[in-house]
Amino acid sequence: MAAPLRAALALGLLAAAQPAPAPAQRRQAELFLEKYGYFRERGAGTHSPAEFSKALRDFQRVTHLPASGVLDAPTLHQMALPRCGTDDGHGRTVPARRHRRSAQHGGRWPKRQLTYRVVNRPPYLPQHGVRLAVRAAFQLWSNVSSLLFWEAHEGPADIRLTFFHGDHNDGLNNAFDGPGGALAHAFLPRRGEAHFDSAERWSLHSGKGRNLFIVVAHEVGHTLGLQHSPVKSALMSPYYKKLSKDFVLSWDDILAIQSLYGKPSKGSAIQLPGKVFTHFQDWNTDLYSRDRQQRSLSTYYCHSFFDAITSDGDHNLYIFKGSHYWVVSGSGNASEPQALQPRWPGLPAGIDACAWSQSTGKFYFFKGGRCWRYAGSQLDAGFPRKCSALGLPRHPDTALYFPQLRRLVLFKGPKYFVLGEDPMAVEPYYPRSLRDWAGLPPGTAGALTHRDRALYFFRDDRFWKFDQDKLQVVATGKWATQLAWMGCWDANSEQVLF
Repeated sequence: MAAPLRAALALGLLAAAQPAPAPAQRRQAELFLEKYGYFRERGAGTHSPAEFSKALRDFQRVTHLPASGVLDAPTLHQMALPRCGTDDGHGRTVPARRHRRSAQHGGRWPKRQLTYRVVNRPPYLPQHGVRLAVRAAFQLWSNVSSLLFWEAHEGPADIRLTFFHGDHNDGLNNAFDGPGGALAHAFLPRRGEAHFDSAERWSLHSGKGRNLFIVVAHEVGHTLGLQHSPVKSALMSPYYKKLSKDFVLSWDDILAIQSLYGKPSKGSAIQLPGKVFTHFQDWNTDLYSRDRQQRSLSTYYCHSFFDAITSDGDHNLYIFKGSHYWVVSGSGNASEPQALQPRWPGLPAGIDACAWSQSTGKFYFFKGGRCWRYAGSQLDAGFPRKCSALGLPRHPDTALYFPQLRRLVLFKGPKYFVLGEDPMAVEPYYPRSLRDWAGLPPGTAGALTHRDRALYFFRDDRFWKFDQDKLQVVATGKWATQLAWMGCWDANSEQVLF
């Protein structure tokens, strides 16, 4: 290992964080299990060891963990994952195995023709794209049942979809908590309400962010009377499924909805694969100009989140979102959005990570298991290549050129990888724990080296300033309002997402 590499890592090592005391972990898990309906009585305070162990086993069965009844690390990890905020409805009965859910519902609508209304939407998503995603979510259920849906643009509707922030008069237990955690919740018939966390990173495509279509489709299932399913591949699983080439609905979902409303009146049930629903928005200026919002295109990214960010030797920022990018000059002036293809031919939309190398002056892009390298606008020979074959993670969170190591660094969850450029290969002894980067959270969406020599990491609306000498985070805040060089001059005068 090179001397600078050893020195940098030696300075950055962090003592392992002390685990939370067992009583604190137990109480946290107890509150979680109570919120999601795993105890027979709500609000009963501390539960007996036998009650707690039984509730844990029920939760572990639903989430396909070994039903030990012990609060172990995998169970705590599962509890921390983003999920639906509607309770699992299993406090009284959780069969170990269940192949049909015909009796597991929360009532039904007395009619087969229902109206729905999108009351509001995240301000950074186009109205047309949101309506398409919502319409597709309802169509998913009508394709396999006798239900029919119509959108009501104003006035009353049977089912209403609304985005809220924090406490919204559903009780403190249902207050939204920002990105992660409970993303949405819904009420069974006939209240007809589905609520979504407005501070979440919603997306209309398959790239970064929470796919709005899949979450809406899940919550619509609740408004139609379906409870959570213990089937891992089901759309109605409490932990939202990811879109893939497989069908969105499982047979468990179809049998459940048909037990309530019957089969389609004409023809057979129509199953559609997930790949049909991957892009409701390929962001472009024409679509945005038709939107009702009147904010400047040059600061569109300030009111949303971005896929990746990097900077070049002239201190220009490159901010990527969908099939477009912005250039922010060293003086903080942002360009209009520009299409990726003319600048980097062959580069796909929705990249995972990007880094500009101070050693070679080349741009590196990562998406899925592949990587691209450009000298100017020219794709290097041999690229794109399968970088996952080098031992790099698929869908990395962040890429960065680290001057102190003169290497590229890729971050994925709780680990990071150090990568040489020529030849392109992962350095020995990697990956390593993110604890080496003292104070840096997992899941950042981009990073860059600033002219003040600090490294800046970004996630959602926040930034973390990392001191290269101390090898630790020294400041954090909101980038749109606190970092003038990000080009968000109007961030204080217009509505910011978070």
